[in-house]
This record gives sequence, structure tokens and C-alpha cells, in this order.
Amino acid sequence: MSGFSTARQKMVDGQVRPSDVTDIRIIDAMLAVPRETFVPENKRALAYLDLDLEVGEGASEKQFLIQPAVLAKMLQAAEIKETDNVLVVGCASGYAAAVIGKFARQVHSATGADGDPARAPFDVIVLNGATEVVPQKLYGQLRDGGRLVGVFAMSQPQRATIVTRSHGDFGNRALFDAAVPVLPGMERLPAFVF
Repeated sequence: MSGFSTARQKMVDGQVRPSDVTDIRIIDAMLAVPRETFVPENKRALAYLDLDLEVGEGASEKQFLIQPAVLAKMLQAAEIKETDNVLVVGCASGYAAAVIGKFARQVHSATGADGDPARAPFDVIVLNGATEVVPQKLYGQLRDGGRLVGVFAMSQPQRATIVTRSHGDFGNRALFDAAVPVLPGMERLPAFVF
């Protein structure tokens, strides 16, 4: 095994599986997708560590790959089917989309909080980061029965949450505590202070 292959196996065995991720499709996808190719050359040695890794060097907005276990747990909660049309918001370098592409019918990526209304509706929307505001525009892009999963940072602690659309209404359920970087465009507006 190469050094990166060994690191990938250790990431799955030491971070993903111990986080109660049992969906073999997610495990297989994370073993198959070479995470090191989605980070800048000077950060490849960090690709498999349990951290949020900045990948958007030189970009006007910061972009991150979120912790592997957080991503895996959110994907498992989303219960993505092989017939699902999925949108990844905050796609950064494309790692999350590449993983999802191993077991979903179709995957689209969007960098901003507006999502991709032209390709909506989606069965699943994955936030590759946190939001400090209710993502109403994204809710509107969910198909009936669709799920949005991401880290909601409206209060502390931040929590990975799943939102489900049913007959035009939205229900949400907290999944687990998680702290990841806030996505560009999903920051809370500063309050006016006297």
C-alpha cells in the first residue's frame, strides 16, 4: 500500500467507523476517493487528519474540506439512495461531491448559498460546512420528501441537523454536535449595536 492508501484506510478505521458510520457505501466511497488530490500540494500530508482543511488558497472566500467523520455521519443521516439527485453546497475542491458520486444517481455542486435553482428540485442537499442563518433558498430547492443535511450554527453548540420537506412543510432534527467552518454567504448578519 502507498502512504496515501494507508492513510486513507487509517482515516476510515480510526475516524469514520468509530463515529458509528455503518453504511458500507459511504465507507467504500471514502476508501476509493483519494482525498489528497482534493487539497493543495503543500497540504497533502494533512489530507487524512481529523480536521477541517482549508483548500481555497488564493480564492476570495475561504473554502474547506470538513472533517471526514462529520461528513460521513451527515451522509449516513441523509440516507442517500442510488436514485437520488444531490446538491453539494460549499463544494470547495469537490471532495464531498466525489464521495457522494460513488453512490448517488447524480451530484451537482454549488459554491454559494443560492444553491442551484436551475437544476432543482433535489432529493438531498448537503452543506459542506455550517450555516448561521436558516437557508430558506435551499429549502425551496428540495423535492417533497427531500432532505437537507448540514451543521446549523445559529446557537451554541453547533449541531449537525437534518431538515426534511413534507407536503410543503419542513421538520428538522438535531443529529450530533459538530463545529465546522461557516460557508461563505451563510454568515449571520452583524446586529446593529449602539
